[in-house]
Amino acid sequence: MTLIPHRFLFRVAYPCLHVAQMPCEEDDDHLLDLPPAARIDSFAGMDGQTDFADVRLAWNEQGLGLQVEVRGKDEPPRGDLAQPRGSDGVTLWVDTRDARTSHRASRYCHMFHLLPAGGGPERDEPAALQTKINRALEDAPLCQPSDLPFRCAAIRGGYLLEAFLPAAVLNGFDPEQNPRLGFYLAVRDAERGEQVLSVGADFPYWEDPSLWSVLELRKD
Repeated sequence: MTLIPHRFLFRVAYPCLHVAQMPCEEDDDHLLDLPPAARIDSFAGMDGQTDFADVRLAWNEQGLGLQVEVRGKDEPPRGDLAQPRGSDGVTLWVDTRDARTSHRASRYCHMFHLLPAGGGPERDEPAALQTKINRALEDAPLCQPSDLPFRCAAIRGGYLLEAFLPAAVLNGFDPEQNPRLGFYLAVRDAERGEQVLSVGADFPYWEDPSLWSVLELRKD
């Protein structure tokens, strides 16, 4: 087995689509409605893998929108709010300064967890939260879960997650001055495994921003 994934042999700068109408109105059925052009390709085929989640990212001056659709499941998702990275769901890392020369996170680096289950008394309700990044030189301000607009809906064979990260929860978010963000994403599922952008658990992507990819905020 090759230690270094083929996808890690080059660094990808992902174009991020500008979507002005985001989030949707409160009376809409969806929080987001991101088009196929917003899809983030993990290039899993380069390492002989197959994606099980459709991931889409978009931005506007108010913040970032993330939409993840997971299919191919036979069982309901499982989670524990006390252990978000061990639960089914999505973790998104965002560095609003794209300073990928350091192996330790700064106050501009954020980690958000979006779980289809794990909240509520029975741990069967969707939940979203932000947590600190291990070994960070300085922690980003932590937001309250209520600050993260979030929806999760069951679909045939899986679930659909939608979240909007407002500029207020992204310390240093300034698309005009800093249109390049560092970011990484992991989708975990007890049945389907883990879907990441490049490196897996053999590399400490959860705490090392130098391993993250680039998100280019574009208006064209």
